[in-house]
Amino acid sequence: MKKFIAGTTLLAAAAGGTVALAAPASADVERRGTCAGATYELNVDRERGGWDVDADIEGARAFSEWKVTIRHEGKVAVSRTLKADDEGELDLDTFRRNTAGKDVFKLTVTPAGGSSCSTKLTVR
Repeated sequence: MKKFIAGTTLLAAAAGGTVALAAPASADVERRGTCAGATYELNVDRERGGWDVDADIEGARAFSEWKVTIRHEGKVAVSRTLKADDEGELDLDTFRRNTAGKDVFKLTVTPAGGSSCSTKLTVR
């Protein structure tokens, strides 16, 4: 069965009762990757007329240093050298205003003495 509700397609499987909601083109997005044995993630969520941007690293060596850079539309939004906590986690957040059209974000993470890794995503 298909129903259209406020521009969102709702599909219900009659047999299993499963409901799936199709996300709009402006949905919050995330990208992941691995670097030097750690997992990094870039999350971009719509907030207050802009974007809440969050970079997380998990599984890094405890107390290791990482340079973390978030770019918005090719320009550095925030860049810091951070130290992982005793569980090998670190986090960097920023807020960016929504620009006309698509917004492009890029996360680059570089462990001290290692090679950089990056991911990029586009939101509307």
